[in-house]
Amino acid sequence: MQFGIFTVGDLTTNPTTGHTPTEHERITAMVAIAVKAEEVGLDVFAAGEHHNPPFVPSSPTTLLGYIAAKTERIILSTATTLITTNDPVKIAEDFAMLQHVSDGRVDLMLGRGNTGPVYPWFGQDIRAGIPLALENYALLRRLWREDIVDWEGQFRTPLQGFTATPRPLDGVPPFVWHGSIRSPEIAEQAAYYGDGFFANNIFWPKEHYQTLIGLYRARFEHYGHGAADQAIVGLGGQVFMRAKSQDAVDEFRPYFDNAPVYGHGPSLEDFTEQTPLTVGSPQQIIDRYAGMRDFFGDYQRQLFLMDHAGLPLKTVLEQLDILGGEVVPVLRKELAKNRPAHVPDAPTHASLTAAVSAAGHAADPAPAPVRARLG
Repeated sequence: MQFGIFTVGDLTTNPTTGHTPTEHERITAMVAIAVKAEEVGLDVFAAGEHHNPPFVPSSPTTLLGYIAAKTERIILSTATTLITTNDPVKIAEDFAMLQHVSDGRVDLMLGRGNTGPVYPWFGQDIRAGIPLALENYALLRRLWREDIVDWEGQFRTPLQGFTATPRPLDGVPPFVWHGSIRSPEIAEQAAYYGDGFFANNIFWPKEHYQTLIGLYRARFEHYGHGAADQAIVGLGGQVFMRAKSQDAVDEFRPYFDNAPVYGHGPSLEDFTEQTPLTVGSPQQIIDRYAGMRDFFGDYQRQLFLMDHAGLPLKTVLEQLDILGGEVVPVLRKELAKNRPAHVPDAPTHASLTAAVSAAGHAADPAPAPVRARLG
């Protein structure tokens, strides 16, 4: 079981001080947070991709490459990489390069994005979001698995005799998670290829995500990748902690009330009741997240959003100390209890390389274009 954090890189005014960090301050803070995440024993740091204010991480591979040089162990990922508006050729080359500079400590989460204006900025139409996601990923897989690619599709110019460079480290592409909060087609795509499915379980009630994850698990088994409970699932989460639960609520409330995503909407109490956001003591966080398996089955990756809504860097680093020191060690033990032996861990470069070596080749389990089940 992997535990980590993800950042959306929002540039938000601290409602308690009125201070708005500069872009440089925010980017520097994200680097410090990633380094701290490794220091406290977390497994994953993931950065989002955004091209619009109030967000700053427009180039996550640049950020992660710098973090790779400052860390030794932590897995570097994205949350998300926009498969719809990025050129698959550039994704293939950027992440292969990141594999090499990080010694394989990299995977990525693909997503469509939910900001409409971004599509025309990159020459695309949001109404083609699903077809773009399907076609671009089919090409991305080939670019990583074939040394020479001839290709023609609907959304980019054809390729003739093209080789993406550098080639993936050890001939093994990065593991891919497909991220979604609402689209069954993306769950279908993840299942078809035997990839991971990440449900960013932070906005809606659990029943919504149970439906998406249930679909993914059933179709994963349908396509012959293993039993449904062997599918590779990741979840998002949000927490804020203090030793005393009321202190956590009192401190976090102004940040919640003014957050750019959910501020000025439901009350903190309503939102914590209806979503996995948990504000309280470390034990409350442990109890809430140890119970996620009851709703979603055994899963492989749990990421927390910790540095949003204007929280100052000092507070975020304190939160990471609590998360890594008091919460995650207990959750590791709780979520390992009664975990069936046949349920796999989250793939890493080492495990994927070993699997390829055992098989004798980098087999593609689903070389044909995906035909998503839309019903």
